[in-house]
Amino acid sequence: MPPLVPPGARPETAALDGGRVRVLRSPAESGPAVLLLHGGGCDNASISWYRVFEPLGTAFRLIAPDLPGSGSTSGIAPLGGPAPMADFTARLMTVLGEERAVVAGVSMGGDVALNLALRHPDRVRALIPIAPAGLSAGLSRPWMQAALWALLRLPDPVLLPAARLAGRFTGTALRRVLHDPSVLPPEAAAEFRRESTRPGGQLGYLRYGQAIVGRRWMRNDVLPEVHRIRVPTLFFHGDLDPLIPPRDSRLAAARMPGARVVLASRCGHWAQLEAHDRFLTEVRGFLAGLD
Repeated sequence: MPPLVPPGARPETAALDGGRVRVLRSPAESGPAVLLLHGGGCDNASISWYRVFEPLGTAFRLIAPDLPGSGSTSGIAPLGGPAPMADFTARLMTVLGEERAVVAGVSMGGDVALNLALRHPDRVRALIPIAPAGLSAGLSRPWMQAALWALLRLPDPVLLPAARLAGRFTGTALRRVLHDPSVLPPEAAAEFRRESTRPGGQLGYLRYGQAIVGRRWMRNDVLPEVHRIRVPTLFFHGDLDPLIPPRDSRLAAARMPGARVVLASRCGHWAQLEAHDRFLTEVRGFLAGLD
């Protein structure tokens, strides 16, 4: 089955770091550049941004890459934590001829977006973090933190088959990211299933987890640093998110000048998909306010 292409998007490839990066683009040739960074697990650019290209792609230059280890990007080893992924994103922007962009990212992609703003502030015009990771010192219970750290230390011959086996239970996985899985378009659900069973499809997220999870605390906590981010920022978060608490977005926004939080009601982790209409309304207003 060929990779999914969202309505209103066109796929292309970019040569970078010895590999080929799959990039989805909108047809717009003018207007602000909006870089879209997908999440981890069984996600890729076609899933996270499936419902964005058609309504926004004629007014904004949307650019959505598959990060190394995800989707149809090939020939580049997974990069691990959010800092090297942010540096990779900056290099990709250069290859694509984009000096500066509004950067949106969901979950892991939100972590990357925050790191891009901290490490390459000249490349970021504004931020739209959606339920972003990277804003917590650790899990709520120390034993859970230690257990997750120990699990991620297992060798690849154990971890990868376990991840592939878990990928077969896509219904359970979707219920963890969507309060109401029925809202996910069938095409995106099918792509989620394909990504979950693709050979090596979990490796990128595993390397990310291994990079960020410490025995006692998270290694990717940028909450103490976000006050340095001065660009306009719109946090978008589902109020029923079981994976990343909305409190994280609230705490970050309170420390960032020009930041605000929108909570989508009765909505889980993939808020940009589940609260689609609210997301589009908020994003359009936010981008209009940048002019």
